[in-house]
Amino acid sequence: MALTSEQIIDIKEKTSLDRINVGHAISTCIGKSEEIGYSLFSLFPRRSFWVRYTNEDVHSAIEKYTVVQGVLEVQYEGDTFFLHAGETLDASEYPELLSFYGEEAVEILVEMTASIFERNFSNTEIVQRDAAAIEHVDGYTFHHCSRIKDYSIELWKKLGQPVERVRLLRWGAYFHDIGKLAIPLEILNKKGKFTPEEWVIMKSHTTLGAKMMREHEIEWLRDSAFIVEEHHERYDGKGYPFGLKGDEISLEAAIVSVVDSFDAMTTDRVYRDSLTIEEAIQEIIRGRGTQFHPVVVDAFLKLLHEQQFKWR
Repeated sequence: MALTSEQIIDIKEKTSLDRINVGHAISTCIGKSEEIGYSLFSLFPRRSFWVRYTNEDVHSAIEKYTVVQGVLEVQYEGDTFFLHAGETLDASEYPELLSFYGEEAVEILVEMTASIFERNFSNTEIVQRDAAAIEHVDGYTFHHCSRIKDYSIELWKKLGQPVERVRLLRWGAYFHDIGKLAIPLEILNKKGKFTPEEWVIMKSHTTLGAKMMREHEIEWLRDSAFIVEEHHERYDGKGYPFGLKGDEISLEAAIVSVVDSFDAMTTDRVYRDSLTIEEAIQEIIRGRGTQFHPVVVDAFLKLLHEQQFKWR
């Protein structure tokens, strides 16, 4: 199946088609046969996404990505190559994690085994419903969570961790602040210092968020609850909610802790201006071995160096 420029425009204008804004792209369901489902994946400029092929549920599952407009950068096990218009990547040929990035907008035709396609599209609609709820309460938290997901996955790769656990990290990172849905807005957006009572309420977003995840209707999201619960623990044991320390804290949560803190420091908030990249790096270094896991900090700084200290 191939798409012309005119067909892409038509697909985007058709209001009858099911589409989901997933934060970094818009996924539009454009049809399916008995065996294959098709979607147009419109990747926004300077955004990334990841693919991990699996045929656990369906033998010889089909999963292909064809660039129809733009240029897609692909990273696989340390190698980088590019897909141009008309070129196809067959995910079944890549058993490890694939990373995709578009400097400019990229239009991608996705072909996937129909049963997997339908389930993924349905689950994504539910996930984005929850993300939209976070955005409605706090626009900062919504965009912040998307960035935390992106950088947490890159850091996981940098640390050479098992690809089998990347889905746990992806969603634990994305929903690490979901508990803020239960925090009163007057506390969440307060400009001044919290009272002791307000601080107790604010800290409860970790346990409240973990409870939401453990009770979620999508079963595989429930397994990410521990990341939500632990992402404010500190390496020295002075964090919350349990005062875990060192390797008692999961590596996934330790990763989210570093990335979360860095992103918060480099983003303007209602109660303070952002730090520069250089200032935030110094804060992360100062927290190495106290607030943050030292191995995670070292890998994070290497990742920033490789990206020429750009926070994209």
